[in-house]
Amino acid sequence: MERLVVISNRVAVPKARGVAGAQGGLSGALNAALKDHGGIWFGWSGQESEDPEGNIHLQRSDGVTTATIDLSARDIEEYYNGYANSTLWPLFHYRLDLTRYERETGKGYERVNERFADCVSPLIEPDDLIWVHDYHLLPLGERLRARGIANRIGFFLHIPWPPTRLFVSLPFHERLVRTMLEYDLIGFQTDEWRESFLHYCRKELGAEVEEATGTIRFEGRTAIARAYPIGIDWDHFQAQGASEEARHAEQRLLSSTRDRSAMIGVDRLDYSKGLPERIDGIGRFFDQHPDRVRDLVFIQIAPPSREDVESYQDIRMTLEQKAGQINGARSEVDLVPIRYVNRGYSHAELYGFFRAAKIGLVTPLRDGMNLVAKEYVAAQDRDDPGVLILSRFAGAAQQLAVDDTGAVLVNPYSPDDISHAIRVALDMPLAERRARYETMIGTIRDDNVQTWTRRFCDDLAATAGG
Repeated sequence: MERLVVISNRVAVPKARGVAGAQGGLSGALNAALKDHGGIWFGWSGQESEDPEGNIHLQRSDGVTTATIDLSARDIEEYYNGYANSTLWPLFHYRLDLTRYERETGKGYERVNERFADCVSPLIEPDDLIWVHDYHLLPLGERLRARGIANRIGFFLHIPWPPTRLFVSLPFHERLVRTMLEYDLIGFQTDEWRESFLHYCRKELGAEVEEATGTIRFEGRTAIARAYPIGIDWDHFQAQGASEEARHAEQRLLSSTRDRSAMIGVDRLDYSKGLPERIDGIGRFFDQHPDRVRDLVFIQIAPPSREDVESYQDIRMTLEQKAGQINGARSEVDLVPIRYVNRGYSHAELYGFFRAAKIGLVTPLRDGMNLVAKEYVAAQDRDDPGVLILSRFAGAAQQLAVDDTGAVLVNPYSPDDISHAIRVALDMPLAERRARYETMIGTIRDDNVQTWTRRFCDDLAATAGG
């Protein structure tokens, strides 16, 4: 079995800033794959250093080797806060109004990708499988090829790929996609994002594209684009649910809501998650059904993210204002309709909160997948499950809402649509809730993150290589 070299912006090491840890989800799956294959996980340490040209930090823990580098304040501002999160992130989530096109941040993005390639190349052995992750490192495959790396190199994009008519607004868009075609296998969350990428390659590059297989032939190179919907770590999440911490969290929420039904949303504080629009929909529900204020309490958990980026500061202020206005208009001495919590919780606590909530409200404006939707369903009581309300623009909708069963789909831009879905969920009979749950749970259990990892690595190993 070939060694596996994972390359990502962040690495799940104990001191990495902004990393949730290596116990569950994607981090857990990649750690498990690295244990099976042997190899290295390489990326940014999460630390800032004014001497970023220093040595690679090597650690070995529980059979997995991590290799990290520090970045300078300039690198973090231009590559991470700048091009990655102020240009690519909003553009790929269809937000041209928030997309910043600045030459200096683009240079910083190129510079850090060059540095990643310089630092990781000496660690790569001839037969290694190389798996690069996400929008921070789109051109890294080409940078590795330029350094003589002929290994099989795969790339997975965790966020949406935009339609061609939006993507061409990016300066040097053609050059960026040309670098991506140096990968042997390119993975997307859904067929929609894969088809958008293939459309661009055919229309803008004039590449030879086989839609059925995802094969792209361009200037003597062959790449394959496929969809690999990511899943949750089912076993880990269920183990969390059996913990005392989860049971305590469930009872804590149930006792605090008393006779009211709890509806929950858990999202990073990010404009792609549709949080202000969600609050508008809840406000519309209370306007249309004022008698039901005593039937429902909404809990929004929104830990802050990317606080150095101005648009993220704006979203927090907007969300707090909207929630405050509804609470001011609808609160009584013994109830508050919206609880807004600006902090994170452990996986075990979230399991308990999900299980106690009768409705899961997951309404991103655009999302690559959205694992919160899957975790909400995974935490439900099979005999008395809650209802998932899900944005039709989340990648998870393609798996969890088939033929009008499973999740209740909504247009997250429409307050009336959200209001209607809340009323449907509140009044849904037990038999229908059970049927919808059964439609979703098999996919969530079986198409887990370990299956996702195995499928991608097996397909990458089967490619011809560079």
